[in-house]
Amino acid sequence: MSFASKPEAGLHCDVAVVGGGPAGLRAAEVAARGGARVIVFEQKPSVGRKFLVAGKGGLNLTHEASVDEFARHYTVSGMEEDNAMALWRILLRGFDSNALRLWAGSLGIETFCASSGRVYPKEMKSAPLLRRWVERLRGLGVEFRTRQRWTGLRSEMPLELEFSGASDEAPDCAVRVVRAGAAVLALGGASWPQTGSTGIWTNTLVELGVKVAPLAASNCGWECAWPQEVLEQCEGKPLKNVRVSAGTECVRGELLVTRYGLEGGALYALGAALRAHPRPTLSIDFKPDSSPESLLARLGSARHNFLEEAALRWRLGETVNCLLKGLLRDSPPESAEAMVRAVKHCEIRLEKSRPVDEAISSAGGVRFEELNDSLMVRNLPGVFVAGEMLAWDAPTGGFLLQGCFSTGTCAGDGALRWTTHR
Repeated sequence: MSFASKPEAGLHCDVAVVGGGPAGLRAAEVAARGGARVIVFEQKPSVGRKFLVAGKGGLNLTHEASVDEFARHYTVSGMEEDNAMALWRILLRGFDSNALRLWAGSLGIETFCASSGRVYPKEMKSAPLLRRWVERLRGLGVEFRTRQRWTGLRSEMPLELEFSGASDEAPDCAVRVVRAGAAVLALGGASWPQTGSTGIWTNTLVELGVKVAPLAASNCGWECAWPQEVLEQCEGKPLKNVRVSAGTECVRGELLVTRYGLEGGALYALGAALRAHPRPTLSIDFKPDSSPESLLARLGSARHNFLEEAALRWRLGETVNCLLKGLLRDSPPESAEAMVRAVKHCEIRLEKSRPVDEAISSAGGVRFEELNDSLMVRNLPGVFVAGEMLAWDAPTGGFLLQGCFSTGTCAGDGALRWTTHR
């Protein structure tokens, strides 16, 4: 990292927020409300690009679950489950799902809770919320510097952050050094790089001696080798109301058969368990509401053609039937008991996850042992980290955005107190 450039005259602030996603914008709001002069730096031409992408599916802001239930959905790299839950209870209590709904309401965005427990804006769009949020931030005095790529940091006080112009025409021009009393880094993970989340920041922090867990795809599809007949008949079709297991973890939901393997919310929820296993295997129960005994009884007097009989008597559905035909082609069940096992414990060996740039989110990031309770990097005083840069993971369903808002709140408050008490 080179700091040959002199600081631009007058370009200083109390808190520099690097990254204009929900975590960064929330940190900026908290600090500005406390009276800090805040500048948000964003390498894209506008802020909130990934936030807008999330809104294409209706913008699942949060979930109605209690704090304790919420905390169970988060995993943390290198941390035991109980410790991870305790950490997230603290983070969530600083800005929980009720607080997030009240915050949206203060922007004039009415929310509702679906039967699934997921919370959405009534308009089912992210653009109106983002627009009003940016207007509020400007009203609080927050400045926005776009097309600014963060390239380095000098950790002496005041902090000096180096940026270069990030325009396509001149990617390395207009190098400037900004002085700040504190900095909040909220550059995202490595998913959806077209929105600005490239993960390149990992190199900079590692050079500064910060431990970073490798970024990996999360909430993504997984690859497996389907027989050709399965692809021909099942590709693009859902597997509804199934129970899916990986190791000791089990969830209920829906899967989607794809050309490369599987997608779907049930799979996303098992991502951490699958990544932790050297030979990831998915076990699917296609009839989760039926006991093995009841399925045996419904097969009755069947003595052959068990798959055909089961498809009829158990009402397996076309997609499940076609999938089982392909998977059991070389070893068809020769007894009723074997047919039950095939439907209740259908094992699918997974090869690998899809690339991180296709994923909804990424796991890995700055390890929590590197941070204090305010999410400040211990060996970089005044530098705070928020959002998907942190080494946590969560499934879809409102938990991702809630995590960004909660950590952004914590980091913004920490940065404010740091600048206030120095």
